[in-house]
Amino acid sequence: MDVSRSIDWHNGHIRLLDQRVLPHAERQLVIGTVDELVDAINTLAVRGAPALGIAGALGVALSAARHHARGVLDVRAVHADAERLIRTRPTAVNLSAGVRRALDAAGDGPDAVLATALAMLAEDERTNRSAARHAADWLLDRIGRRPLRILTHCNTGRLATAAWGTALGTVRDLHARGLVEEVLATETRPLLQGARLTVWELQQDGIPVRLCPDGAAASALASGRIDCVLVGADRIAANGDTANKVGTYPLALAAARHRVPFLVVAPTSTVDESLPDGSAIGIEQRPAEEVVSFAGRRSAPPDTAVFNPAFDVTPYDLIDAVVTEHGVRGGARDDALARRMRDATRLVPDFPEPGVGFQDLAGVYRAPGLLRAAARSVSRRAGAAFNAVLGIEARGFPLAAAVAAETGVALVLARKPGKTPGKTLSASYASEYSADTLEIPADALGPDHTVLIVDDVLATGGTLAAARSLVESAGAAAAGCAVLTEITSLKGAERLAPLRVDALRRVTACAANDEGTPS
Repeated sequence: MDVSRSIDWHNGHIRLLDQRVLPHAERQLVIGTVDELVDAINTLAVRGAPALGIAGALGVALSAARHHARGVLDVRAVHADAERLIRTRPTAVNLSAGVRRALDAAGDGPDAVLATALAMLAEDERTNRSAARHAADWLLDRIGRRPLRILTHCNTGRLATAAWGTALGTVRDLHARGLVEEVLATETRPLLQGARLTVWELQQDGIPVRLCPDGAAASALASGRIDCVLVGADRIAANGDTANKVGTYPLALAAARHRVPFLVVAPTSTVDESLPDGSAIGIEQRPAEEVVSFAGRRSAPPDTAVFNPAFDVTPYDLIDAVVTEHGVRGGARDDALARRMRDATRLVPDFPEPGVGFQDLAGVYRAPGLLRAAARSVSRRAGAAFNAVLGIEARGFPLAAAVAAETGVALVLARKPGKTPGKTLSASYASEYSADTLEIPADALGPDHTVLIVDDVLATGGTLAAARSLVESAGAAAAGCAVLTEITSLKGAERLAPLRVDALRRVTACAANDEGTPS
């Protein structure tokens, strides 16, 4: 068996690293029948969505070899074994996908089934390394090129795949670049996959790791000790809702509250496009004994009722990015938000003067929950890079106020002349169709502030450029700009460069049929 692999094929048998006995012992299981494989899956000797997909495919190869005689394959018997394998772990889409991929080759005989399964085994490490590289690059671009403090949940390393790993593969990629300060691994109750498996893997690789009780993870996020959260996935719906080890959803909520990037790293085989959203994902219930006993001894009173789901579903709007071997996956959350904004936006031609197409965002503000979703997206995409928000009169006020409320930072209003009492700082500008001045209180911002500048629409960039001038004249620093819509043909972002502009929706021109794209 290749020691870098947790699952392999040798002399007509499946060989597994038995995860039930780690970290106290390293024991190989030799699996020769589908019955043995079903037991290994049910008892978590092998686990992790990608690993289950490969195990399922190899299980079909075992079945095909057993039910083949005199050149004839008993297809019915092979299909029956395949259904047994699929039923063992219904939440993990990789298992059913791997089984069905191997079944598709059954018409060409047992050798073709085995060749398909072995091809999946060979693909696994290449796929995981590619996804990990994309995820690491995304993090470094978002957070900065410095050693990162990473929180991870459950086990997503080579034990959960055939080799390398997904979220833990990302940690390995960053470690190879010298860019991991420390990993905080949750215990992952009730079966302690984080404590038993993740810590073991990281120690084997010489990566600094600390173990964290599940209940302390939110406190770690609140303390500012975590730069990002990395998790894997067992099934990802078409809209980006993600099923993963139970406990992932509360981590995502805490990460959103404290503006810590939350990434899902998984192969495309984990994406189930047949499910529109996470409500259709079936959640496996595990035996009560896993909860009422500890270390072989009863820890709860007799007849204690138990709720023990193996997984939970994290809504897509709490996930910063889903990263696969092909890169950041389609931005399901951003796509959905851009579509909602498009549907709520009205283009008014020749307003406020002939030749101007006015992006009327009143419908965005009226649509229940849409402003909050926009503010949440702006806040999470900007990360922890700002401690004040500057909103521009008048249509920048709603989004600016929502972002400030979402993040708990200071809100400063840039108003038109004569509306701000006391001493002010001012900056004049020319927009697409007018000239005006912005003012802020002279003492509203200072050297301790890093400011996110917020408006509704970016056109020529004149208004935002004036706002940046106000920030700088106050001695503060501009963290970037955020807008609901950018009209890219007017090149406002170029005028503001190198200041970062984050637009939730981009349109190429003021055309009524311009659907726009997410940032």
